[in-house]
Amino acid sequence: MASPLQCRTPSLMPSSLLLLLLASAHALAAINESSEATNLWHPEILKDEAVARLFELGKVSDSVDFLERTFQSPASVRAGNLIRRWMEDAGLQTWVDRMGNVHGRHGGLNPSEKALLIGSHLDTVIDAGMFDGALGIVTAVSALKVLKVRGMLEKLKRPVEVIAFSDEEGVRFQTTFLGSAAIAGVMPVSTLQVHDKSGVTVQGALRRNSIEITEDNLFQLKYDPDSVYGYVEVHIEQGPVLETLGLPLGLVKGIAGQTRLRVTVKGTQGHAGTVPMKMRRDPMAAAAELIVSLESLCKRPQDYLSYDGHCTASSVQSLAGSLVCTVGEISTWPSASNVIPGQVTFTVDIRAMDDLGREAIIYEMSNKMHHICDDRSVLCLIERKHDASAIGCDPELSSKLKSAAYAAAKRISGEDPDNVPILMSGAGHDAMAMSHLTKVAMLFVRCRGGVSHSPAEHVLDDDVWASGMAIMTFLETLV
Repeated sequence: MASPLQCRTPSLMPSSLLLLLLASAHALAAINESSEATNLWHPEILKDEAVARLFELGKVSDSVDFLERTFQSPASVRAGNLIRRWMEDAGLQTWVDRMGNVHGRHGGLNPSEKALLIGSHLDTVIDAGMFDGALGIVTAVSALKVLKVRGMLEKLKRPVEVIAFSDEEGVRFQTTFLGSAAIAGVMPVSTLQVHDKSGVTVQGALRRNSIEITEDNLFQLKYDPDSVYGYVEVHIEQGPVLETLGLPLGLVKGIAGQTRLRVTVKGTQGHAGTVPMKMRRDPMAAAAELIVSLESLCKRPQDYLSYDGHCTASSVQSLAGSLVCTVGEISTWPSASNVIPGQVTFTVDIRAMDDLGREAIIYEMSNKMHHICDDRSVLCLIERKHDASAIGCDPELSSKLKSAAYAAAKRISGEDPDNVPILMSGAGHDAMAMSHLTKVAMLFVRCRGGVSHSPAEHVLDDDVWASGMAIMTFLETLV
């Protein structure tokens, strides 16, 4: 007789194993969710491609030994062509204007609306780093490329235009902001005839690259203020504050005013071995005293300036915290080891947050220099080559940019950055010229050691990503 069938209850899974499987499932879901979120932030464009482009642009140089791209040099033209291709890759319509600025624009939903301008400069100093200027251009183009990939370019409520300005540093012609000043309409016509050390004028440099500019069509470069919504610029900090705070991004509150001077000291040229010391009218020795005198004035302005209707206590106090003075270039004639020079020329760069205080420093410096030159029986000529007033960034535009920077930093780090620090800029930027045209806002990006204008200039890949994501997030507010 067959034994009756027996029903057996299946053995239950051990609770520990069940908990382990559930935890693994949750972890896998979290990883997939994190991966999907990361993909939405497009690191392949905003980080990987952007960093690669910065390195590629950093190799476009007029020198084989160091990075150098000055206004309308062969390398500058090549860099402009490269940037133009990247703009077109991002879906932008491109052109080069009569000052050599490279433009990339998308009209969005309403091409006739006021346009948001985003920019920075493609030129460099001599022996430069590869992030100064270039970072602002590349991150803006990358952000717009992401919008193109996501099908959002056509949904922008207003036009967006990226501008790679042809000259900001002023290395070649000792006149800064050639590109942005032309667009803002604040470049004097006489600037076209300023010449470099080889005697080539600004107009001539453009003509050598088949760009014809005259006094008449210079004014045609100026944008109509009623056609512009605002201007935004991303730039490396060029200082150590963000690195000290351990944060990738900072909002700029304002930019220091700046004056550039050229000082020429003329004496009597003579034989180094035959002219007695007491009979010399040596411009080199005089220049040395002038430079040391300037250093003392700028280190302790409160010891030299008097309080009157032109210089208030608040101006002097502001100078004590923001004034910087630099002699960055000096040349002699005939520049021979066995000849007492006949002439010495040097540059002076003065920057301060307070315009009134800066003017007071220039006035005091001029008096001291002429007094020293008189005592030494040499002639002294002081020429103003460049002036830019201090500017404040627009509160509304800055608030939107700050929110975008906060969101970007939080996304990348996964942590709450507490806040986005507010910084002042001692360096001049294209935003200074553009402030004459429209409201401006600026974002600073951390750089290693605060080093800039040097091959040691460096920005972390993740900070490049953060800056690109901040601009992308800012642009999303226009959709």
